Amino acid sequence: MVKNWVGFMGRILSFSFIAWTFSSILFSAQAMKVETYKKSPELFCLAQNIYFEARGEPLLGKISVGHVVLNRVADKRFPDHVCKVIRQGGHRRLHRCQFSWWCDGKSDAPRDVKSWYEAIFVAHLIRKGVTIDPTKGALWYHAVTVSPNWANHMRREAKIGQHIFYTKPKRRVSRLSKESTPRG
Repeated sequence: MVKNWVGFMGRILSFSFIAWTFSSILFSAQAMKVETYKKSPELFCLAQNIYFEARGEPLLGKISVGHVVLNRVADKRFPDHVCKVIRQGGHRRLHRCQFSWWCDGKSDAPRDVKSWYEAIFVAHLIRKGVTIDPTKGALWYHAVTVSPNWANHMRREAKIGQHIFYTKPKRRVSRLSKESTPRG
């Protein structure tokens, strides 16, 4: 009888510990989300993009997705703020934005705690300049599972994980255009 009682209490305590651990992890993830946003909205936006676009990718894939955002911030054709780059488009219609998770109509709250912490860590590394851009300056990418029309007009730079990264092809200067240029 005592053995059964000890086993029963052990299971209750184990269950209670597991429930407490799980709830504290969820709470700390939420606290980490709020704290990250308060300290640096740009870091938070970058971490969110890494989380939603590359959560299942290896480290290099996460770094690559993060660098595309910073490459866009540095390019005059895009907004000059991380959050504005990520949120570009999609305000009026679903699925019409630069990064699909932003305008898919689903919650933007990270649910996988481990992946969220990894995304924050990678965002920190990228923002601190610890990483090298493995995309060769790519401004666009897509998953290997899709074939967007715009990709035909770009130069493929790299395939990293489950994404293909692109830059805009350099304009070729033809002999005719060189000869017709006015000289001063």
